Amino acid sequence: MTAAVLYGKEQLRIESVDVPRIGRGDVLVRVRAALTCGTDVKVFRRGYHPRMIRPPALFGHELAGDIVAMGPDVYGFENGQRVIAANSAPCGNCFYCQRGFENLCEDLLFNNGAYAEYIRIPDRIVRKNMYEIPGHVSYQDAALVEPLACVMRGLEETGIRSGDNVAIIGLGPIGMMFVLLAKVLYRARVIAIGRRQHQLDRAAAMGADETVLNDDGADPVSAVRNLTNGRGADVVIEAVGIPDVWQLAIKLLRRGGVINFFGGCPSGTEVGVDTNLLHYSELTLKASFHHTPALIRKALEVVSRGYVTAKDFVNRVEPLTNLLEVMQHLMSHNGHLKTAIIP
Repeated sequence: MTAAVLYGKEQLRIESVDVPRIGRGDVLVRVRAALTCGTDVKVFRRGYHPRMIRPPALFGHELAGDIVAMGPDVYGFENGQRVIAANSAPCGNCFYCQRGFENLCEDLLFNNGAYAEYIRIPDRIVRKNMYEIPGHVSYQDAALVEPLACVMRGLEETGIRSGDNVAIIGLGPIGMMFVLLAKVLYRARVIAIGRRQHQLDRAAAMGADETVLNDDGADPVSAVRNLTNGRGADVVIEAVGIPDVWQLAIKLLRRGGVINFFGGCPSGTEVGVDTNLLHYSELTLKASFHHTPALIRKALEVVSRGYVTAKDFVNRVEPLTNLLEVMQHLMSHNGHLKTAIIP
């Protein structure tokens, strides 16, 4: 089959490799759509991910497709069935799983290889985190479920309430998902903060109540305070992953507010916090990582109801052979929407 293989920093090759062999509990899926992701762009730029992928390795993790082969111990699925498979599955037995933190599982099994004609879905993911796609949902819509589940975890963990002023910094695909779901699911008053006017316009089209430009010379802190009676936002979502933006996010928060540092910064990065501000303003600083099987199911339901569709987040369709050019483009055009890769 044809597949993308990551060899290191910005070293990605489209090669002919063996179709994966499946074990007794595994499933082989023909990939119908694989979506690009900000995490994939970071992995491409850095050449690895400390938890998800170490080269040389098959690449990509947001996918939807058809079952074409199953091991003899697979139950509840059938050949030809349209499915999504999450890129991980927890063990269910470790310290963290037993306490409801399956995303922090000590033996979290990751799976990569979506940028290929076929992908092996390992036994544990088949049993715990693979689902049939409803008949009315397209492959591209279904492939949005994995990143959507991550966003839903961020929203749930942050404790947003109806009517809260929610400031969202970073308006790439993930930030746009935060904008959309904060409005649709939580009925928040959304303040979208971005560096480009076209991103602000897109956020407004997705339901943002206010938009704030954060380019050179702008003062987003004053702008957000002016929009919130001088207090600051009840909740701030940082969806960029840059230390300076983490610092900015703290300044946007009102006393007693909650911030979610959703964007992951490079390994080894440190961010200082004004302890006086943290203590006397009773700020809550949180972060959220990854997803759980329960959130994958919830995200699939959100997609099934039509709240989130590919037309809002996918603006290009490319063949697998063009993936290197697509990654290079996304690396130099930060904030662009997703590309659907069709093997």
